[in-house]
Amino acid sequence: MKLAILSREPKSYSTQRLVEAALARGHDAVVIDHLQCNIVLEKGKPGIIYQGARLDGFDAIIPRIGASVTFYGTAVVRQFEMMKVRTAIDSQAIVRSRDKLRSMQILSRAGVGMPKTAFTNFSADVPAMIEQVGGAPVIIKLLEGTQGLGVVLAESAKAAQSVIEAFHNLKARIIVQEFIAESKGADLRAFVVDGEVVGAMKRQGKEGEFRSNLHRGGSGTLVKLTRAEKAAALLATKALGLGIAGVDMLQSKRGPLVLEVNSSPGLEGIEKATKQDIAGRIIEYSTTLAAKKKTKAKPKKGAGQAVDAQSDVPSGK
Repeated sequence: MKLAILSREPKSYSTQRLVEAALARGHDAVVIDHLQCNIVLEKGKPGIIYQGARLDGFDAIIPRIGASVTFYGTAVVRQFEMMKVRTAIDSQAIVRSRDKLRSMQILSRAGVGMPKTAFTNFSADVPAMIEQVGGAPVIIKLLEGTQGLGVVLAESAKAAQSVIEAFHNLKARIIVQEFIAESKGADLRAFVVDGEVVGAMKRQGKEGEFRSNLHRGGSGTLVKLTRAEKAAALLATKALGLGIAGVDMLQSKRGPLVLEVNSSPGLEGIEKATKQDIAGRIIEYSTTLAAKKKTKAKPKKGAGQAVDAQSDVPSGK
């Protein structure tokens, strides 16, 4: 099969491993920089031009869309969908997961455990907002932050109020979350592919650091998830409609609490911690999707039901 890996970093570990895994299974794999794609809209003939040539003949794509280019990246994924190319991660699922507030609303509705979270539209009643999540200390997060950037631990109500007011003055949208002290600077990353947890690691922040992100100097080690932790990871992934996801959770006294669901999780940390061929599982999932026959359900006569492409209801793929 012919696969396209949408990535701006062809030399990154994740991209190279996906190419390697595809070739090892007898497939062709091409790395395409989605920011260099031109979208061509024409009646009945959607297309993508890349480096002067029209992209054709792909069986499936594997999106690796960075948070900073979500808008254009998902537009390219959506164009491939219009061209009837199967995608390992749906465009709308990426959009859902990237909007922290929207994703947490969806997870809350689905019954996924999470830290108490508050959001306000630049409200002046900051003390009330802090109390709504259980009081200080609290975690303050930028809605657009990634890899631990834009995340602040405020250890007192006074410090929290100062940080929140500073962000509000900058017109930066934030969420405020309760601080889970018993997690002790560690979290769990469950890697899910096609409704199955294929690997998990415990990420521990370096000494004096409450953020466990590997990009912030944290370390990852193999861990065996409990039944409750697996269930939380799978429920969160299903609620957002993601075929591939990295689910970050905290271990708490009241069970696993989901922090975030990442639609473009890195492979280096999880593969090194688990010694598993996660890239191979992604390739197998993508080619299985492409091999499935596309059946179009005929609408019942007179049903007249509209479909909202922006709906938060997962497709059930």
